[in-house]
Amino acid sequence: MALFGAQLFTAPLASADTQTEAGQHVRIAVDVPYPPFEYRNAAGELEGFEIDLGNILCQRAKLDCEWVVQGWDGIIPGLLARKYDAIMSSMRITPARERQVRFTRPYAMSPKVWVARRGETIDLDDPASLKGLSVGVQRGTTQDSYITERYADKLHIQRYATAADVALDLEAQRLDLAFLNYPVALDALELGKPDSQYVQVGPRIDQPESIFGRGNAIAVRPRDKALAAAFDQALDSVYADGTFVELMHQYFDYDLRPPSRK
Repeated sequence: MALFGAQLFTAPLASADTQTEAGQHVRIAVDVPYPPFEYRNAAGELEGFEIDLGNILCQRAKLDCEWVVQGWDGIIPGLLARKYDAIMSSMRITPARERQVRFTRPYAMSPKVWVARRGETIDLDDPASLKGLSVGVQRGTTQDSYITERYADKLHIQRYATAADVALDLEAQRLDLAFLNYPVALDALELGKPDSQYVQVGPRIDQPESIFGRGNAIAVRPRDKALAAAFDQALDSVYADGTFVELMHQYFDYDLRPPSRK
């Protein structure tokens, strides 16, 4: 997808005490693939909801941004080691991460969901029905934290480098369950479509806040207060004029806004 509305956003953000230098080069890390948030098209170019949104934010903040692909396992260490300057990859604000990085205000929040193959009888509230079953999660995510805290004594947990790998092993029947970000399950497993081989088990999950945080935000190094402020101003502007909602509807048929933005 082409950059959404790129020609519209040329006005600088005015705030003398927090504005970063116009034209400042900022490297933004992203974990790929994680459709529909970020992925490569047939030409090998980065696309997705967060890529489009990030490009708009950079234009509004007058930043010269470059995308850097980085695996999730090392994404915070890479930021702290100055391999890049920000992370915009569906990273939830959690207390543990706040001890390492500075976050912007949240810009999105997507629920998590359990997925199984159609025809399976699984009751998440019945330990007996879970006996001997395996679940796949992406390593180091809030999904991983939730499964580890709530189901470590009930399910065999398989951890993967990417959400795509989780989906592949569920398809290959090497897993009984997957616990995924809901938009990823919709995209990778066609969850919800009449002919999908997979079904949602139980309700969508976005609580407790102690695990899942307050929403997805951009992370920067703790000292980079001005950069976080520049992104916050840009985020406020795309919410204020409806740009965020318009872009959201290009990728999702449900509301991705966190409670604080509604």
